[in-house]
Amino acid sequence: MIRVRTAMAGVSAVSLLALAFLLPAAAADLPTSEKFSDEGFVTIFNGKDLTGWKVSAKTGHSGKSKNTSGGKWVVEDGAIVGSQDVPGNGGIVITEKQYGDFEVALETRNDDGPDSGLFLRCTDTGKCYQAMIDYHKGGNLMGIYGEGLGGKPHIRNFDFGKDVTEIVVPSKQPDGGFKSPVAAADWKKFWNPGEWNELRARIVGNPPTLTTWIKGVKFMEYTDTEKRHNDTGGIALQVHGGGDYTKQFVRYRNVRVKELKK
Repeated sequence: MIRVRTAMAGVSAVSLLALAFLLPAAAADLPTSEKFSDEGFVTIFNGKDLTGWKVSAKTGHSGKSKNTSGGKWVVEDGAIVGSQDVPGNGGIVITEKQYGDFEVALETRNDDGPDSGLFLRCTDTGKCYQAMIDYHKGGNLMGIYGEGLGGKPHIRNFDFGKDVTEIVVPSKQPDGGFKSPVAAADWKKFWNPGEWNELRARIVGNPPTLTTWIKGVKFMEYTDTEKRHNDTGGIALQVHGGGDYTKQFVRYRNVRVKELKK
C-alpha cells in the first residue's frame, strides 16, 4: 500500500490529464422527450374488442393460407394482440375509417421475434407507408418503408443487434440526414423491452413528409421524393408472414389519432 501511494505521488497533474483523454468517454445524456398535447386526439381502439377495425387477408403476408385468413388478432387485457394463426401466415388489422393527414400514437410491448409495423394510409392489400416495428435481430424501429410501393423509401438510422436490447448505429449518414438521436451505448438506458413504450408517427402531404418518435424522442423526419401512393388510407398493424410466430405476439394499446388540416 505504501508503494502505491508513493508511485501515485510522483504522477504529475499533466500526466493525469493526458491519461484522462485516453479513457473511454462517458455515455452522453439521453435526449429529452417532447411534450405532446392530447388536444384533438381521438381513441380508435376501445380496449374491449375490435370495433372499428377489420382483419385483412389480402396482403402478401397471408399467402400461407392462400389469403383465406389474416393472422390471429384478439383483444386481451386492454390490448390488441396479434400472432400468426398457422405457421408462416400473418396479415393486418386495419381501421375501417380512412385517414389523410394525421398523427397516430400507441403503446407497444411486443415479443422479441415477430416482424410487425404501423401502416399509414394503408389499403386492404397492405400498400402503405410503414413506420417499421421490425422487432427482432437486425430489425429496426420507426424507420420508414414503402410497403408494397417497390420498397421505396427505405430509411433507417439504426439496426437492432443480436436482440432488441442493443442497436448498431451506422457511421454513414442515412438518406434524409436524420441520424439516430440515441447512441448505441445509451440504448439500454433508453429502451426497456419489458415495459409498455410509446411510438408515434405523423404523415402529411403527398409526396408525404413522415415523422416518427420513440418514447417522445424524434427518430425520423423524411420527405419522399415522389408521389407513390394514395392521399388517404387506413391505419393498420401487421404480423409478418414467414417462419413460425404462432407462439410469439405483438401487443398494442392506447391507440389514438389526430387528423390534421391540410
